[in-house]
Amino acid sequence: MTEGYRTERDSMGDVQVPEHALYAAQTQRAVDNFNISRLTLPSEMITAIAYVKAAAAKANVEVGSLSQAQADAIVAAAQQLIDGQHREHFPIDVFQTGSGTSSNMNVNEVIANLCKQQGVDVHPNDHVNQSQSSNDVIPTAIQLASVLNTEQQLQPALKHLIESIRAKAVSLREVVKTGRTHLMDAMPMTLAQELDSWAGQLDHSAQQLPQLLQHSRVLPQGGTAIGTGINAPQGFAQAFARHLSELTGSEFRHSPNPFTGIAGQELNLQLHGQLNTLATTLLKISNDLRWMNSGPLAGLGEIQLTALQPGSSIMPGKVNPVIPEAVAMVAAQVNGNHTTITTAAQQGNFQLNVMLPVIAYNLLQSIDVLSNSCRALADKAIADFSVNQDRLNEALAKNPILVTALNPVIGYNKAAEIAKKAYQEGRAIIDVAEQMTDIDRARLERLLDPKKLTEGGVNQGE
Repeated sequence: MTEGYRTERDSMGDVQVPEHALYAAQTQRAVDNFNISRLTLPSEMITAIAYVKAAAAKANVEVGSLSQAQADAIVAAAQQLIDGQHREHFPIDVFQTGSGTSSNMNVNEVIANLCKQQGVDVHPNDHVNQSQSSNDVIPTAIQLASVLNTEQQLQPALKHLIESIRAKAVSLREVVKTGRTHLMDAMPMTLAQELDSWAGQLDHSAQQLPQLLQHSRVLPQGGTAIGTGINAPQGFAQAFARHLSELTGSEFRHSPNPFTGIAGQELNLQLHGQLNTLATTLLKISNDLRWMNSGPLAGLGEIQLTALQPGSSIMPGKVNPVIPEAVAMVAAQVNGNHTTITTAAQQGNFQLNVMLPVIAYNLLQSIDVLSNSCRALADKAIADFSVNQDRLNEALAKNPILVTALNPVIGYNKAAEIAKKAYQEGRAIIDVAEQMTDIDRARLERLLDPKKLTEGGVNQGE
């Protein structure tokens, strides 16, 4: 034996494994074979597989396939992984065998060695993987991890962002600004209306996510290799789902058609589709904030985001909208993840999808970065930005589109003449309208009151 290594044996022969490693031969083969990136499966995926092993052990005792002592040891070892211990013993590259067999065996081997440390003889295949195969473990773990992390991280973060936006909107109900379409001046609106629009867009995702998770709670575990249930005793799937629900505190059910969950990844693609939609909304909000904050002199300068750090290594005093920029990059990453998952979901060849690890990686990364982005946007951009009221008022006074309010009184063509003249001469629309119509100043002030124009209806100025 080479110094610092020990010899482990599997069905293919002897393998040299680092002496300290909790894993064994099959994990080491994967480490040697898949030297492709420096990316490993997210910690949440390891936790999910550990939950699968614990629930499977409990179910196997219930159906009479495993001794209580072995099950107790497996559950105790799995709990260590669930608690975040031993993460350094999961070194396998994301770009591995498409079924995720290597990562499944990695968990099996680590748990088996932890059981041996407890003095219980447990085999990684015969006991830890009993009544399972990688083909149902990995799809189940992906759905499990996505459900837990969406409901524990993303949904609370999204709720926090929506509440922060609405709270900020309440304080801005009387602040009127120039609306914009095509990046050009449009009718006035309140800042509260602008923010409430953001909250409404985010609400679409907030309402859809729980519905999508209901489908992800139906698990293919118990289908084993292809969905027929081979080597899984009668009642195992039902017992597994019940024990998993108890262990996680979240409801899961066994699939009446495990073939679907093993061969197809449509549920994860649909869930990520909503994440992609959320990312798109966050990008829209981030870009609006960047535009509104632009300047401070040559841009719109409508609001001022809190200064968080110097913005330039060469230009003193420059401050950039760093949080919206970071969130915009997250949106780009999630958009890319969706393309990857879409391609990967197409690889359900016959009875098994063979791009499961990369689906897991991208799906869980999206949940993680979107969760963090929602909180960053809420706490470091939305909550404490200030309003440049003078800049808003200046733009409103010269906004030629205010003349739209005169359409019912003087007609579209006359109003267009007034707008063009006001724009060309850089004058307030009310001054030009007073000159070009016979409407008295007092009535024009009522017709062109920006605040009233934010309230809808036809303003006759009476």
